[in-house]
Amino acid sequence: MASETPPNVSDNLDPTPTAGYKPGEKKSIQEYAMLDAQDESLRHWKESLGITSEAAGALNPNAPKLTIHLLMLESPQLPGGSVGIELDKPGQLEELAKSPLQITEGIEYSVVIKFSVGREVLSGLKYLQVVKRAGVPVDRMEEMIGSYPPRAEPYEKRFAPSIAPSGFLARSGTNSVRTRIVDDDGSVFADFNWAFKLVKA
Repeated sequence: MASETPPNVSDNLDPTPTAGYKPGEKKSIQEYAMLDAQDESLRHWKESLGITSEAAGALNPNAPKLTIHLLMLESPQLPGGSVGIELDKPGQLEELAKSPLQITEGIEYSVVIKFSVGREVLSGLKYLQVVKRAGVPVDRMEEMIGSYPPRAEPYEKRFAPSIAPSGFLARSGTNSVRTRIVDDDGSVFADFNWAFKLVKA
């Protein structure tokens, strides 16, 4: 969400391909745990990520691959330091459609997500977001989340700071946002809509 509307913003929510990159073969957590068991350095790497035979055996095979718990905008200039969406709370997105988040114009803020990985190693996760005002794309965001193995505790990812738009036009109307999270081969794990309004400082 830049301070000025850039020209010709794309509303494409497909991730930008990395030149020459080919996704590797997908493996289960059990396969990762057994991979090159005699390689000491690889064993330490896997253990640092929590990829062990014991961890693999404790996984719930019915758990969702990815659960997004919270999407938050953090800034010391916001009341309470943040505003957010509890995505695992039933009806939260419907409530936001009626009463969008309010963000002070011109502030610096960071997007933060809290999420859980259920039963597989997820690699090359990306966060994609398109903001529209009056149906016209005004901002597109694409950020790398990274690769994560399953674990009981949620992960938290904070993205680089952005500057909220400012001015009369920016404050007029509601900004509709579509957010998508994909992995390195384009599989979609989350896709949802929300909205915010800019208010005068």
